[in-house]
Amino acid sequence: MNTTLTIDITKTSSSKLAQTNFDDLKFGQTISDHMFIADYENGEWGNFRIEPYAPLQLNPANATLHYGQSVFEGMKAYKNDAGETLLFRADANQKRLNESAKRMCIPELPENIFMEGLLQLLKIDSAWIPNRPGYSLYIRPFIFATDDYLGIRPSEKYKFMIFTCPVGHYYSKPVSVKVESKYTRAAEGGTGYAKAAGNYAGSLYPALLAQKEGYDQLLWTDGKSHQHIEESGTMNVMFIINDTLITAPTTTGTILKGITRDSVLTLAREMGVKVEERFLRVAELEDALKSHTLKEAFGTGTAATIAHISKIHISGNDYELPQKDETAFSNRVLKRLDDIKYGKIEDSHNWIIKL
Repeated sequence: MNTTLTIDITKTSSSKLAQTNFDDLKFGQTISDHMFIADYENGEWGNFRIEPYAPLQLNPANATLHYGQSVFEGMKAYKNDAGETLLFRADANQKRLNESAKRMCIPELPENIFMEGLLQLLKIDSAWIPNRPGYSLYIRPFIFATDDYLGIRPSEKYKFMIFTCPVGHYYSKPVSVKVESKYTRAAEGGTGYAKAAGNYAGSLYPALLAQKEGYDQLLWTDGKSHQHIEESGTMNVMFIINDTLITAPTTTGTILKGITRDSVLTLAREMGVKVEERFLRVAELEDALKSHTLKEAFGTGTAATIAHISKIHISGNDYELPQKDETAFSNRVLKRLDDIKYGKIEDSHNWIIKL
């Protein structure tokens, strides 16, 4: 992509790259050298720049600190065997960022600002992309309000930023989950479909309670009846009962339109797997666990890609799921996704941007 955006670039004089231990990466804790920034003021985006990664200076009256007007995205870049940078489905992330922004009264970000800022940043920090299997560069674009004003109204100023961090596996082992029957993550008419910061803040306390009981994540249920599975804490969730892949639809506005979710469903249909986008009842899930017709359960998301579920807690009972070998659908679709992301097989869906 030819850059038409004028971006002021200031490179760091002291790279952290040489001091970074790529064999000991904790997810989200090692940050690359630079960040892209754009400001929204007087009705337009401008002041485009790439600077050394550094702390921000915020006024205590900053609107985001008080009213949570903030949205974000997550995506990844990879290195192929030739050392080229491959970016996975960034166009889908850009569109979803604007869907979230609209719901939160944040001005939409033009595609060229998102893509050109991102690509220039990746070119500058390309050495931070790990060149090893299972590793990638996690990319965090986000927008937040910057008005210094305590009145409750949409901010008039915003900041868009992108920074990156090299990462390994999000989960080092299969996860255990608990079906949540009291607390609610999202309700129809709310912000559940938006990747808004407040959604995650509201989910922390119920998740902490589950973690104290020994579970890694929650399986959120619908806010009306708590009888239908929606999604998990950091990912969409899928189940294979008999020969059918079942996952919740995204039509109610309560579930994030996961890009990994969409990718898995696309590949599943190509692989001849029967797919049903419908709500799975909690009672139906429990029956499938008892009858051993639940063959697989796994989460899908950018951070984890595929997270195998090893245990499900329902109504006071734990149900163990057997470990999956390479013939399991979740492992086969994970391999196909990884092969596309790392450039090992043809990308027939135009999901990859090669820098």
